Amino acid sequence: QVHLVESGGGLVQPGGSLRLSCAASGSIFSMYNMGWYRQAPGKEREMVASISTVGFTWYLDSAKGRFTISRDNGLNTVYLQMNSLEPEDTAVYYCHVLGRIYWGQGTQVTVSS
Repeated sequence: QVHLVESGGGLVQPGGSLRLSCAASGSIFSMYNMGWYRQAPGKEREMVASISTVGFTWYLDSAKGRFTISRDNGLNTVYLQMNSLEPEDTAVYYCHVLGRIYWGQGTQVTVSS
């Protein structure tokens, strides 16, 4: 059993930055590959970034060069640093244990002037 809690969302102007955090509890965090997903209104949920247990990363093309995923196994936390935010990044962002059923409750990111 893994419990995930996201935080760090909010309202930001275009070009701004946010840092999302996902705190995990209930199991051995370092054993899991982790991902950040997002879902915008009327759209399907999509994976934005992922990080493996040993730190290999993957990014959605539109996130490359702007977003950075990282993890701190000592704190059982995965992060998503988002820079140069665009209105198209507006969505609810979720963290997820890849290959498992565990999802967080989501955190809203709104990019608007």
